[in-house]
This record gives sequence, C-alpha cells and structure tokens, in this order.
Amino acid sequence: MKTIIRKATIVNEGKINVADVLISNDRIEKVSDSINLNPSESYFEINAEGLVLMPGVIDDQVHFRDPGLTYKATIDSESKAAVAGGITSFMDMPNTIPNTLTQELLEQKYDLASKTSMANYSFFMGITKNNLEEALKTNTENVCGITDDGLYFNNDEGILANYPDFLEKLFARTDTLVALHSEDEAIIKQNTAIYKKLYNNDIPFKYHAKIRSEEACYKATKQVIEIAKKHNNRLHLYHISTLAEANLFNNQIPINQKRITAEACVHHLWFSEEDYEVLGAKIKWNPSIKTKKDKNGLLTALLEDKLDIIATDHAPHSIEEKTGNYFQAVSGGPLVQHALVAMLELHHQGKISLEKIVEKMCHNVAECYKIKERGYIREGYYADLVLVDLNKTWNVTPNSILYKCKWSPFENQNFKSSVTKTFVNGKLVYDNGVFDENNKGMRLKFSKTR
Repeated sequence: MKTIIRKATIVNEGKINVADVLISNDRIEKVSDSINLNPSESYFEINAEGLVLMPGVIDDQVHFRDPGLTYKATIDSESKAAVAGGITSFMDMPNTIPNTLTQELLEQKYDLASKTSMANYSFFMGITKNNLEEALKTNTENVCGITDDGLYFNNDEGILANYPDFLEKLFARTDTLVALHSEDEAIIKQNTAIYKKLYNNDIPFKYHAKIRSEEACYKATKQVIEIAKKHNNRLHLYHISTLAEANLFNNQIPINQKRITAEACVHHLWFSEEDYEVLGAKIKWNPSIKTKKDKNGLLTALLEDKLDIIATDHAPHSIEEKTGNYFQAVSGGPLVQHALVAMLELHHQGKISLEKIVEKMCHNVAECYKIKERGYIREGYYADLVLVDLNKTWNVTPNSILYKCKWSPFENQNFKSSVTKTFVNGKLVYDNGVFDENNKGMRLKFSKTR
C-alpha cells in the first residue's frame, strides 16, 4: 500500500516549502506541490498541514550496549527510543562485551540488529593496538568505519590519540573512515592528581571540566589532525567539546570533499559547567561539558561549517552507576529520544534555523559517511521521514522516558516541539506514542570510496 503525506512543510536541502510526498513500499516515489492518485488505488493518507516534515535523523555515535551490557540498554529498547525521537538510523560503537574486535563479532551484531532494531543500523569495527590486521579487513561498503571510541572505558590510556606512532601506521594503510575520540591522557592524569590532592575522592563534579580540560582536548585533536593530513586519510573526530578545537577545522571545503570532518554533540550544545551544580554526575561525559563560551562557540562553529554534524554519543548507564563520588560515577548518558527536540528548542530560541538542523543531523551525516540513498527527501531515496509539531509542548517525565535505564539529564525539561510520526523505510513505526514493532530497520550501505 502507498502512503501520501499531504501539505507538509518540508525542510530539505536548504529550503522550506509546502508539498505532498508519496511513499511507495520503502521509497519516496514523488515529491510535488500537489499529487493526484488514481481513485482505484489503495493508499493511506496523512494530513500534515501545519506540521514540519524532515528527513530522519542519522546518529553516527551511539552506545546501545548490546551484547553484554544489556542491563543498561539493548538494541531493541534504544532503537525504540530513537525512532520516538526522530532518529531513523544509527551507528553503534564497539565497546560491547565482548568488544567488537573481529569481523565475526561484528557480523554477529549485525545479525542481532536485523532481528531487534526498529531503526536502520550500522556498527563500527573496533580498532586497538592489537588488532590492526583484522580491522583492515573491514568492508567499506557494508560497515560505517573503524573506531577506538569507548573501548577503553576501564583504561583511558588506550585511546589511540595517545599513540601517534600507531596512528601513523593505521593512517598509512587504511582506506576506510577512521573515527576517533581525542583527549590527552597525560594532561588528564596531571589534572586529576591536583584535584584529588585538594578533595580526595569527593571532587565536586564541576571540576570535571578542569580535569578533562580544554588543553587535554586541543593537544590531542591537533596532533591527530596533523597525522591524518600527512596521509590524506579519511578522519572523523567525535564529540568536539571546545571552541579552540573547533577552530582547527576547515570550513572552505564542501562537505562531500572533506577528508577531515568533526561533530558536536547535543549535550555540549545544551549544557555548560554551570549546570554541574544541579545535575552533577548526570552530565558527566567524556569529553567533559565545559564553559558557556565553549557551548556557544560550538554552535557558532556548526553554523559556520567548521563542525559538520550533530550527534548524541548516547551512552546509557544504570542510575546506580551514575551515583557516588567523582570516581565512582561513570561518564556518559542517554540522549537519542531527546536530541532532535533539544535542537528544535534552540531553534525556538532563535539560535539555529530548521534548515541548519536538518543539514547537520541528516544531510551532512549521509555525506560524511557516504551513506547510500538516505539523509534527504528525494525521489527514489528510502522513505526515512519525521513529522514534527513545532507547537506541541510536552514535559520530560519519568513515565515518558523510553530508555531502558529510565533516566535522562533532560528530566523536567519542557520542550515546545514534539515528534509525532516517524517512518523507517516507508513504514510508519512511530505514531504519537504508538509503536509498530513488527517492522525492523535495514543495514546501512555506503559508497566504497570514502
């Protein structure tokens, strides 16, 4: 059966216009000012007058914890939260148990997702100092990339940004996208020692921004960029958290020609170090949430195209793991359900346009990773679509939170916008709080050359 969305306010490719969209099976068949169908045809019609229609959000950085850490989250639970938040595709990190460090373990995750994910999916191949040859076997058309992100959550010294000699070897040989977390562990250790001497284990959470400091981020990011430039490698840098880092990136190259790209995450755009006083461990992330100047600077860098995409770094933990002193409370938090509405809130505040939100959360993610036939509202593309009511206010309550961990740093926040419907591959999987869990997402496909 076909679906026609009538009179939607479409935000796509830098323009806003009112039009109809016809979905046939899993694809967008037609986009036109007015679509007339044969009366004998069977179709489902949606009146979208007054609603905004945008491409489904593509989130390139999530930790859905499956397999091995399913007390925190599962692909099933978090993909459900994602589609409720307008995210139709995600890319998951390798720090599951076991870590995704072999091609066999990687394919096992894809098999699991094919049975349980409501959203489209891809999984990063993990890279460490010990599995280079295995990582280099990664199929660039079937896998989003290789990354070290999250693999050393019990040993931060392991992140590859601290091993320039290894990065030289990796960048000299790989032909796929390499995505990295960049912080300098030596600086972080020095800063930790300073504050531990002052406060013992009870370091106030506001000093997380001073421990995992601007200097630690800037030094590591600058070094990684320099190595990648030498090899003309396809590098993507996760969760840039400082204005100083953002100014390292080039905004004079079209997104589809960039060899080095970078992202900002929703929590770094929303919170600042002033919020630690109230939220404490709930906004403890690595890299840390920093100053208001950094928060505002990251948004400006996005608007100026120094930073290319907006992601979540969705990393749920049980609430018990987020309690205790500075050293006991782990870093990370859940975001996929609230990321799009948080960015729309910034739009209501006059800080970012709808067109720019769609560019950074949809179009540019597809361009960065060269995802096939997604990220745009185009005829022939997959019908991954989100309908949003910009005037339907709601409050984040414990009962409305869909994450398996059942908490959010946005609890008690009022949002002016609501996701009303989400389509994944042409199927209406979310409709005003009601899910169709019979429909599963698809494995993302990529251009061979990144």
